[in-house]
Amino acid sequence: MKPIKLSIIGAAFALLIVTAALVNNSFASKTNRSVVGDGFAVLELFTSEGCSSCPPADELLARIQQEAGDRPVYVLAYHVDYWDHQGWKDVFGSSQFSKRQYQYSQQFSGLVYTPQVIVNGKSEFTGGDENAAEWALKKALSAKPNESISLQGQQTGREMKVDFQLEGNTKGNKLMIAVVEKHAVSNVTRGENQGRTLSHAQIVRKLYTFNLQDEKNGSQQFELPAGFNVKDWEIVGFLQNTGSGVINAAGRAKLSSSPVTAQ
Repeated sequence: MKPIKLSIIGAAFALLIVTAALVNNSFASKTNRSVVGDGFAVLELFTSEGCSSCPPADELLARIQQEAGDRPVYVLAYHVDYWDHQGWKDVFGSSQFSKRQYQYSQQFSGLVYTPQVIVNGKSEFTGGDENAAEWALKKALSAKPNESISLQGQQTGREMKVDFQLEGNTKGNKLMIAVVEKHAVSNVTRGENQGRTLSHAQIVRKLYTFNLQDEKNGSQQFELPAGFNVKDWEIVGFLQNTGSGVINAAGRAKLSSSPVTAQ
């Protein structure tokens, strides 16, 4: 009887492995099925290393970005600073990002919390909710935007020059440019995540706002954070309505770098 029992156990174990694989790949298949239409999705995650419920949201959004590949999906993780008083100061936290979330709260429920995801400035859901993420992606990607943006970036030392080309009605929009570090790891020694090693993706390190005067083409220059390089970082630009907060177009800059000439 032992061989029979072992074979049954082995079969059951194999079934568990297959089931786990199907569960792990479920979001990928959903994401693939959702990519229809000419739309885009900007997913702004408000998170913090001091928040114990944030790591699952960080992981989900990282997975969404990875599985999106070259599709027009742009994950931007803003680390807020209002959790810093709980015993751990988030090394990526910024009052600028907390302020941005408070501004968004006026459009939605009025609540400010982490983790929160806002999609194209139009809808929001609790970070880590895969079903809500799937629905939001499907809706955003199936839309037909009336505007578009194209970006070319040229790095020289600590400076970045971005040339932009816009199409459509850009009146009432501002140009937002996010400087994004694709991956980082932190060892948290205090606060709600004490003792954990946290992996982060798509961390916004700088966010610049440029007012537009109805121009369709132009360039902007700004300072880069220390450690920036075109391999491990990226530049994401988007058009956001100054009144409604709706994001009307988004794109990832094509980057190149120039050697710095010694003087």
